[in-house]
Amino acid sequence: MLIEIHMLKNYPPTNLNRDDLGTPKTCFFGGTNRSRISSQCLKRSWRKSMAFEESVGRENLGVRTRKMPLLVKEKLMEMGVAEEIAQKILPQLSAIGNTSEKPYKDPTKTAQIAIYSRRDIEDIAKVVKQEIDACGESKDVEKIKAKMIQEKISDAKIRPISLDIALFGRMVTTDAFRDVEAAVQVAHALSTNRVIMESDYFTAMDDLVSGKSQDDAGAAMIDNTEYNSSCYYIYASIDTDILEENLRGLDNARELKSMAVTGMLEAMAYSDPSGKQHAFAGHILPSAVIVECKDKKVPVSYTNAFASAVYPDEKGDIIRKSIMALLEEQKTIKKDFSLPVKATLTFCSSRYSDILEQEDIQVCHNYEELVKNTVALL
Repeated sequence: MLIEIHMLKNYPPTNLNRDDLGTPKTCFFGGTNRSRISSQCLKRSWRKSMAFEESVGRENLGVRTRKMPLLVKEKLMEMGVAEEIAQKILPQLSAIGNTSEKPYKDPTKTAQIAIYSRRDIEDIAKVVKQEIDACGESKDVEKIKAKMIQEKISDAKIRPISLDIALFGRMVTTDAFRDVEAAVQVAHALSTNRVIMESDYFTAMDDLVSGKSQDDAGAAMIDNTEYNSSCYYIYASIDTDILEENLRGLDNARELKSMAVTGMLEAMAYSDPSGKQHAFAGHILPSAVIVECKDKKVPVSYTNAFASAVYPDEKGDIIRKSIMALLEEQKTIKKDFSLPVKATLTFCSSRYSDILEQEDIQVCHNYEELVKNTVALL
């Protein structure tokens, strides 16, 4: 089954996702400039959110890092290996996944970043521990090679992975770990409205400058930061069959699948990108959400609902106009293509409930109801 999530979030002044110059990311769409949040930014904000962790449990999450050698060192020390011995193996651990099989210049890091499950780290540590135990003297530990370690981690195809790997996938360059096709696809979020960039000129004042004289006046620093306010359309899909395949071999695979879908829905609603949040505190809940469940897997984004930029209505309300445009696009797609949809669940802020009352759709009266009804369809 394919679960598609269409979400609208209206943000106040923010700088959620910056480019190399510190400016909010944008793109050109429908003849106008729009705000943009990259899919990479969205996925990280969801994966690392407290909402996601609370839904799926920290024990079911991995870690995305280049510092895998340090994780293995820590595990080795827990297994009784002396720190000085564990330290000697770091260069060879840094070579794992490196096509040249040479240690990385910084032995605490690997050349490639990857998501590792707890089981991945444990299995590497077990193999290294066996090799260390087989060494007659501590100086022989340095003879242990990365290729030797990788060859002995032989259960990559059946080794259980963490839930975040099952959802967001993993690409690696070594047979010691399994390549995993992502069950989730995420679009770059686009603003429904034409974006107008603004700049905040600010100063940092020195508490010990009194301002009582010309020599003791002025700011300690002057700078500016760009921002905008935008109503974003966010789209993601979850292929539950791929998710189930990724979780194969686990006794609680069905439970984990439900937790994964719950975690995605809650993370999308209850978390935000972290960019400049200390300066703008742009923490927003969704104004409207449509979830469509399909047995026939034809993913369809409703981005073209906003090909013509949305402008506020006579009351200055851009949210209402965006919800209406989204629902109109949904109806148009349904009429023109007759794609079979197993179920459509819709939620919006009670402020806009009158819009949904005019539509022939299943309305959820709160977000918790939408999440529960979606999971019940699995």
